[in-house]
Amino acid sequence: MKKLFLLILSVGIFMVSCTNKETESNSNPLLTEWDTPFKVPPFEKVELNHFVPAFEEAMKQHKAEMEVILSNTEEPTYENTIEASYYAGKLLGRVGTVFGTFNGVNISDELQVLAQEIYPKLSQHGDEIRLDPRYFEKIKFVYENKDKFNLNEEQLFLLENGYKGFIRSGAALPEDQKEILKKINQELSALTLQFSQNVLGEVNSFKLVVEDEADLAGLPNASIQAAKETAAADSIEGWVFTIQKPSMIPFLQYADNRELRKEIYDAYVNQGNHDDDKDNKEILAKILNLRVKRANLLGYENHAAYRTETRMAQNPERVFNLLNQLWEGILPKVKEERTALQAMIDMDGGDFKLEPHDWFYYTEKLRKEKYDLDESEVRPYFEIENVRQGIFTVAKKLYGITFEQIEGVPVPHTEATVYEVKEADGSHLGLFFMDMHPRASKSGGAWCGGFQDHYFTKDGKEVTPLVTNVCNFTRPSGDTPALLSVDEVSTMFHEFGHGLDGLFSESSYTEGSIAWDFVELPSQIMEHWAFEPEVLKMYAKHYETGEVIPDDLIKKLEASANFNQGFALTEVLAASLLDMKFHMMAEVDENLNVMDFEKKYMNEIGLIPEIYSRYRPTYFRHIMGGYDAGYYSYTWASVLDNDAFDAFKETDIVDQATAKSFRGNVLAMNGIKDDMEMYVAFRGREPQIEALLKSLGIEK
Repeated sequence: MKKLFLLILSVGIFMVSCTNKETESNSNPLLTEWDTPFKVPPFEKVELNHFVPAFEEAMKQHKAEMEVILSNTEEPTYENTIEASYYAGKLLGRVGTVFGTFNGVNISDELQVLAQEIYPKLSQHGDEIRLDPRYFEKIKFVYENKDKFNLNEEQLFLLENGYKGFIRSGAALPEDQKEILKKINQELSALTLQFSQNVLGEVNSFKLVVEDEADLAGLPNASIQAAKETAAADSIEGWVFTIQKPSMIPFLQYADNRELRKEIYDAYVNQGNHDDDKDNKEILAKILNLRVKRANLLGYENHAAYRTETRMAQNPERVFNLLNQLWEGILPKVKEERTALQAMIDMDGGDFKLEPHDWFYYTEKLRKEKYDLDESEVRPYFEIENVRQGIFTVAKKLYGITFEQIEGVPVPHTEATVYEVKEADGSHLGLFFMDMHPRASKSGGAWCGGFQDHYFTKDGKEVTPLVTNVCNFTRPSGDTPALLSVDEVSTMFHEFGHGLDGLFSESSYTEGSIAWDFVELPSQIMEHWAFEPEVLKMYAKHYETGEVIPDDLIKKLEASANFNQGFALTEVLAASLLDMKFHMMAEVDENLNVMDFEKKYMNEIGLIPEIYSRYRPTYFRHIMGGYDAGYYSYTWASVLDNDAFDAFKETDIVDQATAKSFRGNVLAMNGIKDDMEMYVAFRGREPQIEALLKSLGIEK
């Protein structure tokens, strides 16, 4: 998942009261010149009470910088309007970056309260700038006279997309409608934040406490030990399991106690659905209705039409065409999987029908029977440091770059590690941060962000990127290091792909225009390397013996690669379809019940009752973080990444010439060139769906 922490025109300012408020800039690390290595934010020096004065000063500077641009009586040009606005608000971007980072990996009750004040004000500030009629008039003039400014390809692309962005943000609306839009945006900012905070609260509050050791039957020793350590940390007798995936998934896969599997899975699929202070049903309904109002105000039939307009999909119909084609192809497969699991239950003498909380458990039993493969047999070869070095090795073979861990650089959290990334010739490329394990002060999931994008200063000095991967992988336990699951290995490669996208950027400014359904190509293509036999031999080594993963185990992994694929794709497609259906609402529905909506629609499309959508309405955080009417992007990008990886397979999976083309035509240009043009420049043609269908065993 891609997250952008750098805030330019979209950032805002807040004004709240705060005790011990500092006013002297020389005592506030956010307002002083950062003399840290590589200009990394001085995270360890920042305290919560630094943010109020920092944001106030940053807002003041940003407004003053923009006023110079907007009050300029000279004829608007690219340089004095577009480019000047890119350089405005640098301090605000820096402060926003640090605050956004804290809000992802250093969360506290105090920070969450502060965030509820900050983000609506940030939205307000951004609207005040974007919706200033003077700004739009200048942008419009430059756009309409673009032919006389001798713009290069990047500048022309940014100008055209920037102009469209202003129209889409309401800059051409009458003043009274602009005021309505501002209120909608502020309310959405507050509600989306509250939604995510509620989910985090649910994740942190649920504990499945096991007191009887007999109830641990079937679980791997590593899971039992981790649960014991979790219990001890909370001064609880027994073992504690949570709905964080490194704890929950092994429990669902291996615990023989069916009732406890049901308890933990029900807690997971009902996050935010409890009619208490963390309930998200009404919050989501308000968000969906506000998005309808905003779309209608901006001249769109629905939010899905608004969001897809600037993406590769272009409209909701093309999204549904892809999703429905795959849905029709995968439903027979998932029903076959259901039949096989039910047969195993019957064979074991189970007098019950398969239910959602049974799927993981019987899938593992069937995998063991069919392929003689138990995931606990594979985990010892996926020690996290070995996987990390394997990823770095692949990057070196493809692109010639190296990663060297360094010390003495500020980090957002003590668990984060930092690597200097160098080109093949030894020149500095950027820094890469990694924060790999779950904790209560950290959002769930996995994402890639940045503390600094690649750009050039006004005087032409190159600024190199600071990129971060944040994940929630299995922790070390006792004397056992962190041993990753197959899914976690895949996720690590995935987020690293986003990281390469940031490291290889050649943008001149910090602001680009990336089609959201293209953004997952750099990440998803990296997953293809993870389990290639040639790559596995590079990094999959037993953590105790150092033995390279044996050929017979690799063959088992290959043979089982498509096992349970019906379930995996059905989960994702159901979530993608639900997201799109929610955002196809063309009118406000004051009586909207999001759970009834989900149930009705899942029945309509034929989702089997033994499977839930990967994300149910009340904990679908992706659609709070940029993937609204966009969760389909993972599937859309699957067409691209399968087709693109075929280019490597047609030569060699570590072919440097192909990698050079992918880097130069896609990764370096992402956000500063049209997405289809980038892809065609790399592949020589537009993407084709055949490679994806083949990988899924679906006939076109």
